[in-house]
Amino acid sequence: MQIVVVGLSHRTAPVEVREKLSIPDQSISESLKNLRIYSDILEVSILSTCNRLEIYALVRDKNIGISSIKEFLTDYSRLNFEELNPHLFDFRQEEAVLHLMKVSAGLDSLVLGEGQILSQVKKMMRLGQENQSTGPILNRLLSQSVSAGKKVRSETNLGTGAVSISSAAVELAQLKIGQENGLDGLVSLKLEKVLVVGAGRMSRLLITHLKSKGCHKLTLLNRNIDRAVNLAGDFPDLEINCKSLNELDESISLSSLVFTSTASEKPFIDLARVENISLNNKLKFIDIGVPRNISNDIKHHAFIKSFDVDDLEEVVSRNQEFRQKIAKEAESLVKDERIIFLEWWASLEAVPVINKLRSDLELIRKEELQKALSRMGPDFSARERKVVEALTKGIINKILHTPVTKLRSPQSREERQASLKIVEKLFSLIDDEKKN
Repeated sequence: MQIVVVGLSHRTAPVEVREKLSIPDQSISESLKNLRIYSDILEVSILSTCNRLEIYALVRDKNIGISSIKEFLTDYSRLNFEELNPHLFDFRQEEAVLHLMKVSAGLDSLVLGEGQILSQVKKMMRLGQENQSTGPILNRLLSQSVSAGKKVRSETNLGTGAVSISSAAVELAQLKIGQENGLDGLVSLKLEKVLVVGAGRMSRLLITHLKSKGCHKLTLLNRNIDRAVNLAGDFPDLEINCKSLNELDESISLSSLVFTSTASEKPFIDLARVENISLNNKLKFIDIGVPRNISNDIKHHAFIKSFDVDDLEEVVSRNQEFRQKIAKEAESLVKDERIIFLEWWASLEAVPVINKLRSDLELIRKEELQKALSRMGPDFSARERKVVEALTKGIINKILHTPVTKLRSPQSREERQASLKIVEKLFSLIDDEKKN
């Protein structure tokens, strides 16, 4: 058995490919179920974010397992294998373990040290457990990866002041407005007429950063207006006008800066739509939804400027040099965590021998205890029987403690196998099939 990961990210695929492999929360259960149909996949979990789709699995055979996952991804995306495969990466065992821990720590994010990815890994673990698609191996790996992510953030400065996708989007707006006015750097958004479409977590972060960059009023649209009102209530210092998504066209016509971040699986703003709206001639769209909320054809409009998550690289690159230095320290911590997990994995080889030794000794204990109790006669009280029972169990546990600890301790595979053979021989644990 091996752990594998197959997926794509902002490093390997453009947004037009990533959006075809975005699996919304409501489709995770069905996707996990479809993956479990493949007989070689024993445990599986899905990480789906705006910048990546990764499938982690415990498989019987690494090559067959990876092929099965790629087949699922091809079917889900409805792309030809030849179109999709160049954008996919796959890692096995040690590399797969290290990759997940780096992802959880924010070391593989578009924005180094991004904090949101850690909660997304936690959600991946929770969904896997709720859908019973993960077992002891992946649960251990996911749990330790979350711990590694927390450790990196607490023991290094990687997460200090770390920007998110949302804050990078706001900085992109500042940068573009500045460039338009012949300025080099980030400008205030105080004079912008801002529209935010969507009222989820990304929009909450957007509004937080908009406020810090000078925005003092904005319009907030959402399909469910009550959700927009609730979000607006968390920003009492901002003037937020909440509207229904039905008022989108009118709201766009009154805006100079539009951010979109919804869970829509198809674009709802395209060229045909905006051509029928009276627009501000300095209008800018910044779409951080994946799948995209804004159609690519809008870039053909005469004066509208439209940007998506792939355009954030321009902003991110301005902040990366300092973080790269801290990332080296963080990578060292992550590699230590990988070693701990792989040592635990290697120790599993000893489990069958340990279980056989324990069961054989337990059988002897019960037989000898029964003989002793039968000789004690009816005068031996129930309380005394319990004391003797506990005594014999304690003796067995004391006898097992040292060999079990030694067999599970970090060591080379050759050393562990040699120890296992000695234990099997000394306690006659080798069954007839093994002997033959």
